[in-house]
Amino acid sequence: MSTAMRVRQYINLYLSIVMMLNSSSLSLQLNYSSASSTSSSCRLREHFSLNGMYQKGDVILGGLFEVHYFTVFPELSFTSEPQQLYCEGFTSCGFQQAQTMAFAVDEINRNPDLLPNIKLGYQLYDNCLKLGVALRAAMSLASGTEEEFLLYETCSGSPPVLGIVGDPGSTHSIAISSVLGLFRVPMVSHYSTCSCLSNRGKYPSFFRTIPSDAFQVRAMIQILRRLGWTWVGLVFSDDDYGVHAARSFHSSLAESGGCVAYSQVLPKDNRPTELQRIVGEIKSSSARVVVVFSNEAYLLPLVDEVVVQNVKGLQWIASEAWSTSSVFHTPRLMPYLGGTLGIAIRHGEIPGLRDFLLSIRPDDHPDNNPGNNMVRQFWEAVFGCRLEPPAGWVEAGGDVCTGQEDLRDVETNCGDLSELRPEYNVYKAVYALAHALHDLLQCVPGRGPFSGNHCASLQRLEHWQLVHYLQRVNFTTGFGDRVSFDDNGDALAIYDILNWVWLQDGSIEVETVGVIDESAPTGQELTLDEDRIFWNFESRKPPRSVCSESCPPGTRVARKKGEPVCCFNCISCAEGEVSNTTDSAECSRCPEDFWSSPERDLCIPKGVEFLSYQESLGLSLMTASLLGALICALVLGIFTRYRNTPVVKANNSELSFLLLLSLKLCFLCSLLFIGRPRLWTCQLRHAAFGISFVLCVSCILVKTMVVLAVFRTSKPGGNASLKWFGAGQQRGTVLILTSFQAAICTAWLVSASPTPHKNTRYHNDKIVYECVVGSVAGFGALLGYIGLLAFLSFLLAFLARNLPDNFNEAKFITFSMLIFCAVWISFVPAYISSPGMYADAVEIFAILASSFGLLVALFGPKCYIILLRPERNTKKALMGRATTKT
Repeated sequence: MSTAMRVRQYINLYLSIVMMLNSSSLSLQLNYSSASSTSSSCRLREHFSLNGMYQKGDVILGGLFEVHYFTVFPELSFTSEPQQLYCEGFTSCGFQQAQTMAFAVDEINRNPDLLPNIKLGYQLYDNCLKLGVALRAAMSLASGTEEEFLLYETCSGSPPVLGIVGDPGSTHSIAISSVLGLFRVPMVSHYSTCSCLSNRGKYPSFFRTIPSDAFQVRAMIQILRRLGWTWVGLVFSDDDYGVHAARSFHSSLAESGGCVAYSQVLPKDNRPTELQRIVGEIKSSSARVVVVFSNEAYLLPLVDEVVVQNVKGLQWIASEAWSTSSVFHTPRLMPYLGGTLGIAIRHGEIPGLRDFLLSIRPDDHPDNNPGNNMVRQFWEAVFGCRLEPPAGWVEAGGDVCTGQEDLRDVETNCGDLSELRPEYNVYKAVYALAHALHDLLQCVPGRGPFSGNHCASLQRLEHWQLVHYLQRVNFTTGFGDRVSFDDNGDALAIYDILNWVWLQDGSIEVETVGVIDESAPTGQELTLDEDRIFWNFESRKPPRSVCSESCPPGTRVARKKGEPVCCFNCISCAEGEVSNTTDSAECSRCPEDFWSSPERDLCIPKGVEFLSYQESLGLSLMTASLLGALICALVLGIFTRYRNTPVVKANNSELSFLLLLSLKLCFLCSLLFIGRPRLWTCQLRHAAFGISFVLCVSCILVKTMVVLAVFRTSKPGGNASLKWFGAGQQRGTVLILTSFQAAICTAWLVSASPTPHKNTRYHNDKIVYECVVGSVAGFGALLGYIGLLAFLSFLLAFLARNLPDNFNEAKFITFSMLIFCAVWISFVPAYISSPGMYADAVEIFAILASSFGLLVALFGPKCYIILLRPERNTKKALMGRATTKT
């Protein structure tokens, strides 16, 4: 609430109290103080001029209603006592609510089970829709209207007012309850909805049978969420009702994920320029839903401006203050307001009320009481006549009332009595006070709720005692609704959802299309029949009212800087991230073994990549490996078959057989690099590869050394060197050299064993299964040792390349070692730069290439002689070649 608004209200309150002190019953204090020395009584100086209705009783209930909507204040000359104000603009709805209270009191008096032997009376006043008048009426109810109080004896006159039904206005209730709450005078309002009145610290004796605006706002939020409206406009009246409701709506809508596109305050003075500006804002906004917290008096000028500017295509949401107002149900306004959805007070049925209203007669309420003129004003307003015509009235053509006119012959603008809403709340408020008083009187002495287990008595009843029982009241109406109050004095929140149906014949029908019951289980509070709702659009479907369309799955919300949270852009999730709901605030990363789908709306298992037997590359390498092993087996068979021939026996046939076996192992160890890596394959593949190749190269190295030793024995004095290269020494040398590699592999496997690894660095959407070497030093030592032996073999073979042919196998060894070294030198950079399964393929290719090179270079010429040139496979032929060359 703005500071200016507060100041205006406080000034109005101050002026009202000053005026009451000048001419009201509050002057009792001043009058008594001046006369206390001579008299034991005090008198009223004068009465307020208040419209009212009175009935005697043992206990009096007060009531405040809006029977007139315009107040005429007298001119203040400050030189003489001002005239009394008076009210104009009679409204039959307010009168009907007052008569409902009278009916409820009469019904209670006829009920033998409720307040037996006690007659209820009432004193009802018209607040004229003005705070000052409402305060005067409330103070008159609280202080009494008797002419004289005897201060030191039992008070004479009618009983005091024990409770007040009303006031219907939130602003009025705030002001009145702030004063009467000091004395704990119970107030039960039937129409004040401001959530601020739930503050028990400020308003300790305030109750209401209409739900708080906090509940109404929550009900509206549920409707907006149900229909998918997140972008709405807000219009509210410049009073306590509108301001507090708007404030609550702002916060509740934000919590539910919605946004207010604009927020406009209706001017109290109906300035055309301000109304034009507000309608212009509504017209230019992209929000197609307008929520209005106001009564019809403030709203009607705005609707007129909407018609002037021809603003159609809007979905109006009405608060309970105007959702049932028939003033808008005209053919002129329906093209703009048709289809309105509104929150309405729970309707009810009050059997007998219609007959009671039709039986009203002005002569049943004599005007001998200053506050008993309300029925006469009603009669004159309805029939357009005067019961006591002033001078010149008849001459001017005015009608004179007889008091016998029939109310069945006229219609009021208050609506159908079968859909009672404010009246039903009045009815419940009266019964709440009656049940509280009944419970108070049923107290068993010695078991009371007050200090010392005392009970309250009607003769010495205090207002706070009635408040105690009113807080605990709990009963069910004849319509089936339970009435009780929570700790804040609020009633159970039940609303009807109304829809303004614009029929083809131009008439308007208000239909109930849903119910909101706050006492229902969570998630079931709202019941809405969308098929019955009339939508005032060409499509006959509910409009879309969003600032930005929902982000589909696979995208996330990106807020627009400086704009409400409902206005955003939709950005696709990054690779590996998904969002499977609409309007996701952020994308979530997929688990390690999953990847985002192309739509980025769900995580799917990543593809798996490794050198497989089912792939063409793996199948080709496997075939080559098996082919090499098969060739080795064939060569081994040939050498076995011709093991006694000179070609096989030359240069230690035992090393040749061992070399063939090691080459076969080299071919077969490449199969360990194919297939999904396991722990045992990762550990075995490099060990088998390293030992097999060291065995192979060791055999070649020993063969080369034997060739050099044999050549030296052909020279004088060279026999001594051959004794170091006998068969046993050759086998021992091969075993020792191979044992070094086995030791390297063992140390490697024990210290940092190779393990299978799921690599996601190469491809985001694939898992590359590979073996990590564990220890680079171990892997480097393994390759380095093989390279060292190969280099020594190549060097010795190169030095022996020019020896005589009959002893010389060094040329073939030199060529094979040249191939071997070339392959493995090129292997290192290729292996390092190859990702995933291609690294395994490169290693297999190096193994196969070097193995085939050794097999062909070392055993190809011998197989050629054995199989194709058998005539050269003789000792004579071999020696002949040597003789020829020498």
